[in-house]
Amino acid sequence: MDTELLRRFKDQLTRRPLFGPFCKSSDAGVIEALGHAGFDFVILDMEHGPNTVETIQQLLRAAEVVGILPVVRVPAADAEMISKVLDVGAAGVQIPQIASAEDVEAARRAAKFAPSGERGVCRFVRAAGYSSTEKNEYFKEANEALLVIQVEGQAASDNLEHILDVPGPDVVFIGPYDLSQSLGVPGQIEHPLVVEKMNQIVDTCLQRGIVVGNFTETPEQTAFWTKRGLRYMSFSVDMGIMYEAGRMLVSELHRNSAVTD
Repeated sequence: MDTELLRRFKDQLTRRPLFGPFCKSSDAGVIEALGHAGFDFVILDMEHGPNTVETIQQLLRAAEVVGILPVVRVPAADAEMISKVLDVGAAGVQIPQIASAEDVEAARRAAKFAPSGERGVCRFVRAAGYSSTEKNEYFKEANEALLVIQVEGQAASDNLEHILDVPGPDVVFIGPYDLSQSLGVPGQIEHPLVVEKMNQIVDTCLQRGIVVGNFTETPEQTAFWTKRGLRYMSFSVDMGIMYEAGRMLVSELHRNSAVTD
């Protein structure tokens, strides 16, 4: 974990929106390309993607080469998986399906060493330079890893005040697709019911000075939510970005190469 990069990232979150796509690819070259493109961070997806801890480790190396902050979305609030991705060097973990204060407590305990948590201790891991980092320094710096909790269902919305009472998370991330499903309009992330519920969550978080993020698919959606004060902005998915760019390019190629009789 690049501690200086992480500290700059956290500082910038208080100043401006930061942008990063979800990444479902297991190809390190994709991560390098995203970094060269200028994205601030990337969310390496283990919930809806083929990645394993082994492939994540290679993607983390690629992220470090180009200076893009790597956050790993684990499949669930599983202590073993959270520990593993942090051990291989993730700069942060993103936990899906948080629904209660107890879920937040469990995520924090898994992601932090004592006194903040009870993450399993081993300093002979990649995150500690395979023991080359002085152990007290490692344990202190490791506890700076970004902790992002996803609030994305009716239960989370109902329990939001209690969820926010738990110290530890750096970002509350609104999952609009799961939220839309919980509201009975699956996939309709711009439906008035979804937007209204998201605005309620945003207002509650911002009133407490908590950084908020969400997922968007278009520049217009992104502009709407950044104007509402959101900062941790996940824009689209690597495969979707590739598809859209390819589709537009193919359309342009056909249009410019049309043969007229």
